[in-house]
Amino acid sequence: MVIRPSAVAGQFYPSDPDRLQKQVSDLLANIAMPVKGIPKALIAPHAGYIYSGAVAAAAFATLQSGAQAITRVVLIGPAHYARVRGIAAPTVDAFETPLGRVPVDVGALGVIADLPFVIQADAPHAPPEHALEVELPFLQILLTPFQVVPLLVGDVTPRDIAHVLWRLWGGPETLIVVSSDLSHYYDYETARRLDAATAAAIEHCDWASLGPNQACGYRAVGGLLLEAHRRGLKVWRRSLCNSGDTEGSRNRVVGYGAWMFTQNSPQC
Repeated sequence: MVIRPSAVAGQFYPSDPDRLQKQVSDLLANIAMPVKGIPKALIAPHAGYIYSGAVAAAAFATLQSGAQAITRVVLIGPAHYARVRGIAAPTVDAFETPLGRVPVDVGALGVIADLPFVIQADAPHAPPEHALEVELPFLQILLTPFQVVPLLVGDVTPRDIAHVLWRLWGGPETLIVVSSDLSHYYDYETARRLDAATAAAIEHCDWASLGPNQACGYRAVGGLLLEAHRRGLKVWRRSLCNSGDTEGSRNRVVGYGAWMFTQNSPQC
């Protein structure tokens, strides 16, 4: 068995399993916002938990009433360290965190393998890449055993990503998670303005207005918005803030947001 090891345990989140389980459980327990329906898709941030953990928890806490149905998670986010011409699917058998191993759904990867922009490549997924890994402990705490479809996005269009999501959409057993932070390294007030505009674009399914200044995972977010609109999903904001609100200086911040997509109004 070929395992993709944890890259950022001990940096973005605790390396000790008991400490990690407690931190994630505490973050989820602190979410009091009511949930409107069971999500089909989520957008969640991927920074260190001291910065974005509470925002990520606001997204993942929506799974608590419907987690038993989910057996597969399509997890898609931006490649931070490797140039990817298309969408990179790994060849490994499982992804590992301190909470254990999550098997890769090889069959699901086979469903998209014929697409010309989908490549098999492990290098983009290798350490220190963190975009997908940081979401896994939340999923491991909330879901019964599940498989993951891990996809890293490079030079590809939102329409291509929407086509991938169309093929992998499935039914209640499949959850889609888009991993993305928002604006990067602006001062606090500038980031608030930029992130408010990005939130409005997401909530109106205005995928074409998104770019790299709005979100590092703007392509994956755009692809989700396209497919969500085509299928008549609705979007709910769960949280919006930046690292100046959670930890650190307000001179140079990173924005974080959480959204859920359901079949309940308002429509995307």
